[in-house]
Order: sequence, then structure tokens, then C-alpha cells
Amino acid sequence: MSSDTAMIPARLLSAFVLVASFVLPSVACAQASAKSVVTSERVRAELMAHAPEGLAPGKQVWVGLQLAHQPEWHTYWKNSGDSGLPTQLEWTLPAGVTAGDIAWPVPRKIPIGNLANYGYEGTVLLPVPLTIGAGFKPSLLGGDMEVKLKAQWLVCKKECIPEDGEFTLKIPARSTTALNSAAFQAAFAAQPKPVLQNTGVITESNARIAQDALELNVQGLPVALRGKTLEFFPETPEVIETAGKWTQAWNGAAWTARVPLSAQRSGSPSVMPVVLVADGQGWRAELKVLGTWPAVAAAAGVSPALEAALRGNSGGSPPPSAPSLTLAAALLGALLGGLILNLMPCVFPILAIKVVSFTRHADDRRGHRVSGVAYTAGVVVSFLALGALMLALRAAGEQLGWGFQLQSPAVVAVLAALFTLIGLNLAGLFEFGAFLPSGVASLEARHPVTNAFLSGVLAVAIASPCTAPFMGASLGFAIGLPALEALLVFAAIGVGMALPYLAASWFPVVARLLPRPGAWMDTFRKLMAFPMFATVAWLVWVIGQQSGIDGAGALLVLLVAMSMVVWAFTLRGRARTIVATISLACLGLLAWAAGPNITKLPAQQSAVNDGSGWQAWEPGRVDQLVASGQPVFVDFTAAWCVTCQYNKKTTLSHQDVLADLAAKNVALLRADWTRRDPAITAALGQLGRNGVPVYVFYKQGRAPVVLSEVLGVEEVRSAIARL
Repeated sequence: MSSDTAMIPARLLSAFVLVASFVLPSVACAQASAKSVVTSERVRAELMAHAPEGLAPGKQVWVGLQLAHQPEWHTYWKNSGDSGLPTQLEWTLPAGVTAGDIAWPVPRKIPIGNLANYGYEGTVLLPVPLTIGAGFKPSLLGGDMEVKLKAQWLVCKKECIPEDGEFTLKIPARSTTALNSAAFQAAFAAQPKPVLQNTGVITESNARIAQDALELNVQGLPVALRGKTLEFFPETPEVIETAGKWTQAWNGAAWTARVPLSAQRSGSPSVMPVVLVADGQGWRAELKVLGTWPAVAAAAGVSPALEAALRGNSGGSPPPSAPSLTLAAALLGALLGGLILNLMPCVFPILAIKVVSFTRHADDRRGHRVSGVAYTAGVVVSFLALGALMLALRAAGEQLGWGFQLQSPAVVAVLAALFTLIGLNLAGLFEFGAFLPSGVASLEARHPVTNAFLSGVLAVAIASPCTAPFMGASLGFAIGLPALEALLVFAAIGVGMALPYLAASWFPVVARLLPRPGAWMDTFRKLMAFPMFATVAWLVWVIGQQSGIDGAGALLVLLVAMSMVVWAFTLRGRARTIVATISLACLGLLAWAAGPNITKLPAQQSAVNDGSGWQAWEPGRVDQLVASGQPVFVDFTAAWCVTCQYNKKTTLSHQDVLADLAAKNVALLRADWTRRDPAITAALGQLGRNGVPVYVFYKQGRAPVVLSEVLGVEEVRSAIARL
């Protein structure tokens, strides 16, 4: 093997690091400026005001948040029903001004499987009255009253996504505000009216406890309602069975109903406000509860997935699961995981080149040891740098996990170009010395330690997307540690990965196991070109998963054009000048025309269609399925994760595994982390993990069961049998 091959990393990594540094994910730290409208893909939220008589003590002033939902999406009423959360408003008002409660419009019942929620679709305005006290003094300069609102709402379709917004609105203090009069009048008309007698006194109605049901008796409803079927909405949550079957009837002027109590009832109110609706109009009655409530069930909290999503939406990171590891166990797991990383297919060619380089200088014991230490330093420093960068970005609010750099198509493309050049060099198409000034080449030849160090950096760049056995729990544990202890875990992974080469360089008994130098080395060098090209094929496939077929095609075209440029510079004389000029022009033109396709985000697909029953993971989907009694299996995966693809082809597609899953009616969800997805990162954090692959079984009433990183058919079948 030529000396050029031994110096591949030193000549390529400088360019690689320079390019990659510009394409790593940026930190999104900027705060959105305050405004009256916040828009997402699901909801357009706008803060509105209604002051037809101006601002003055005693005058009626209203503000409100209008939510315009996209089709099939909804938000929630004050009692959200079986799931969900009501919209929450937090006001910041001038001195002397106070805000009342939301004047909730009449909701509608939204069935979700065997559950039911109360909420709003289409466009709804949530009006809030403002009381202008004598202490309010408008500004002498501006003459406006500034109203600030921080709102949070949960918007759901099949999945639920928490959203929020900060709004600012200035209401003229010395003029009227009635531009949104129609919207507010419609909201006022949609509010339920109190149930009154002709004398104007609120009629006493009641709700009698009858074993496992409530018997309602509402009097004083308008005569026009008699005989009609009414909708029923209790304002008190977690009392009735929202989706349960109930009956109603008219007994003269009284409307009666029998509604089942919830098995998970958490409250025992003495008065139950209810809203009855017919023909789009609502009436509100406060029912005195008669009888003794049965014992209440344990209070039901917000689901872990929803709680994690809400924390993530408010800017904080969800806390990982309570760690079961000690720091010593995490370090040992990291060391073993780093050792196993050497068996990853994409890392093997780099290590093979290092071993052949080691063999070429079999008699230089001191050189071997220095090279081994330098390679180890390169690996450990690279793992520390990646770990520190990931921890810093997470501290800044980014939802990142292990292998985050491969979630950038630009980084994947740079790696594909790098391995194409290495493959062409190994195949003998060119030697790096032919492109470098003799002074640079001789300088690198005099510094083999630098070359060994950069070989370690290159090995880590390729190995880092993978999570080996023992590594997953250690990485997840490290995220919750102080920075210094977390970096110790990353360093342990690096030591484990460098250990085999370090042992070969320091212990003669290991060195004697290596083959002696000879003609076979040139053949082996050219043979190693094919694993490099195979790695390029894998990276092109990863781009296809991230950016679609156009992205993969664009990368292939650019790699071919780059190869043509390399070949052109191996020519001599005038042919080199002409062909190199043409090939460089072609490469530049193709990069301008096709390059943007590499990083372009393809159309989002809502489901996984691989013919085996897998569906796309979505936030809240697991909770919905488990609540319905169906067990769930989630595959957290990524296209750039070699272990993920191996498990998918060998275990998850195995006929016995699929048959067992079908027999137990297990729902199959695939969480694709190929591109950055903060929701998946949060879900991994809840499991105490920080990278893929992760495989989890969920079942109602049980804690999630996390399987090992490298799956076996028997392991999965055994877990299914225990469901």
C-alpha cells in the first residue's frame, strides 16, 4: 500500500470539517416578536378587541382569542371531556384593568373512538370581559391601552399538538373599537343563556345520585324546547361517562335524563353546572346534587406523552425516565458499546486501512505505539466534541439526540463525497500526492501522528450515527447528568472504540496475529474500495429517505461529475487542461441546477406503506391506542442508522414475529428520526434514551418494555408472548 493511502484522513478531513461546520443544525434561539396573530399549520389565532363605547370606567370592553381551525382539527371547551385540555389565557394588563373569565360559547361533542370530547371546530372566538377601574390612566403620549396575552391551546385531529402564542394589542383609549363587532356578536349569541322563570328568578333544578348514575331534573326551560332532544354538556370534568349511553325524556315542563357516572370519577361536587343545547342555542342551569356520592377513584393525571409535549412546547426539555443506572455502570456500558462500534459495516474499511498501515511498519514498535495513542486521542476528542456540541445545543433549547449530524442532508452529502474520493483513491484512479505540492506532501509524511489522529476523527464521523448494544441506556443516562459527568460517558465510548487498535499497537502478542507485509497489500487496498463505494450507496439511500428521489438523483449526478473532475486531473499535457476545465464547468453547472434538491424537504407522508401493517408514529397516537385496550409496538428508527436497517430486515420483517404481532392485535408504529423531529426526541427522552434504534412495547396498565438495540427473533417473540 502506498504512503498516500496511509495519509488519506489528513488530506481530506480538513475540507470535510470545514464544510460540515457550515451545515450542522443551527441553534434556534430567536424569540418571535409579539403580535396580534399567530399562525401554525393547524390553527390561526388572533387577539381581538371590542370596545364600542370606548375605554372608560363602567363601559363594556371585551377582548378575545379567535381560533380558526383547519378542517378536522379542534380545540377544547372548559370541560374537555375524556381527554384534551381547555385553552388557557394569561393576561398582562395596565394598572386599574382586570380580566374576567372566558365566556365560553356552546361546544359540540367530538367522538374519538370509544371516547368523547367537548370542543370547537371551524372558527370560534373566546371572549373575555375587561373591567376598567378608576385606577386606569391612559398614557398621555400614546393614548392607547396595551393588552398582552400569553395563550396555550391543545389542537387535535387524530394526534394532539400543544401550541401557544404571545399576543400584543393596543386599544385606543380615546375612541371606539368596533371592527370585530360581528365576530363578538356571534360569540355572544353562542353563549348559553341562564334558565329563568317568568319572574326572573333562577329555577332550582337538581341532580340526584342513583347508584352508578345521575338522574337530572331541569325545570324552567323555554316552552319551545319541550319535546325536543337536547344535547348535554356538564361543566364539571371527570364526573360522568362522557361517551356512555344516557337517556332523556320530558316530564311535562321538566327535562329529565339519566347519565352514567364515570368509573374514574375524581370529583364530588355539591352543585353541577350543565349546558343544554338545541338548534345551536344553549341554556345553562346549576343543578343541586342530592344524595351521597360513591367513593372516588384515584385522580387521573395528564398522560405522560401529553405532559412531555406540553413541557417541550413551553421551551423546556422533558425529564428522562428515572435512571436505573449508576455512573459506574453507565461508563462500563459506554466502554462496551464503543468496542462493539468497531463491528459496524461503515467503520470496518477505516479500521482495515489502519491495520494495513500498521502492518507496513511492523518493525517500528515506537512508531506503532505513538500512532495508537494518536488514533485513540482522535477518537476520544471527537466523541467529546460531538457530546459537548449536542449538550450545548440541547441546553439552548434544541431537541437533539445522538447521531443528530446525520439528520442534515448536507452533512450526508459531504460524507458521500468524502467516501467517493477515498474509494477512487483506494481503487488506484489517483494518488493524493499528484494533486499536492511536494512541500505539503513531505510535510505530512514527516507528521504521521497527525494522520493517525485524523484517522480517529474520520472513524468517529462514520460510527457516530449508530447506537451499539449497551450504549443506548448509557447515552440516555448521560443526558441527565452534569456536563462533566456526561462528557465522561462520551469519552468512555471513544476509549472503547479505540481499544482494539490501541491494543494492537502496544502489545506484541496482538501484533503477531496480523499478517506480514507483502504483495497482498496492494490487492487488499483495491478490495477496500468496494466497501467504500457500498457506504456511498448507503448514504445516497439515506438522502433518498430525507429528500426524496430527486435528492438522491441529484447527489448521484454530482458524485459522478466530481469523479470526472478527479479523473481529468490525472491526465497529462493539454488534455488535462481542456478536460479539467470542461469537467469543472459541468460540476459547477450541475451543483447550481441540481444541488438544491439534496436539502429540499419532500412532501410529508402521513403513513408508512410498506405492506406489513406499519403506521407512522404521531404524538399522542400511542396513548389513544393504549387507552382503547390495544397493545402497541413502536420502532424508533432512522435511515442513517445501520443497526436499525439490519433489525428491520432480519427481525421485524420475520414471518414468525409478524404472525405473533397479528395474533395479539398489536398496533405497529414507526417513528422515523431520519430528519430532525423534536416530538420523537422528546419521546425518546421519556424512555431514558437519546438515540436510535429503540424498540418499545406499550400495554394498558403496564410500564413500557424497552428491548435491546440489536434485536433477535426470540427476544421479540418472548416479549409479545408476555403481552
